[in-house]
Amino acid sequence: MDVAAQAARLRAAAEERPLRLPVNRRIDERHHAVTGDGLGVWFTVQVAPRARILEAVFERDGSRPTDDECQAWLRELLPGRRPVESPGLPDAHARRFEVFEPRPAPEAPPVPRA
Repeated sequence: MDVAAQAARLRAAAEERPLRLPVNRRIDERHHAVTGDGLGVWFTVQVAPRARILEAVFERDGSRPTDDECQAWLRELLPGRRPVESPGLPDAHARRFEVFEPRPAPEAPPVPRA
């Protein structure tokens, strides 16, 4: 599987349909890829009032995704960013990485003059 091409497809799908927090938590299959060796890759962009959250989740039945596998995908999914791995159980078969991007506060509307 071409990691760069699949990562570009996942990025485009996530940017096209970001999840609006806190209500829209439904993720569709366009945000998901499965490699030939069974590694599942999910990528979402979540939009909250004060932050934009980019999240990559790697999962595999029977074993934990390796650092090398995750890093290869993260370089393509999140170029120029430094994702942080979320804490998880030591024997878990899934790993989650996130990047939080603060959103600027919206400007207050102008006050009408009397």
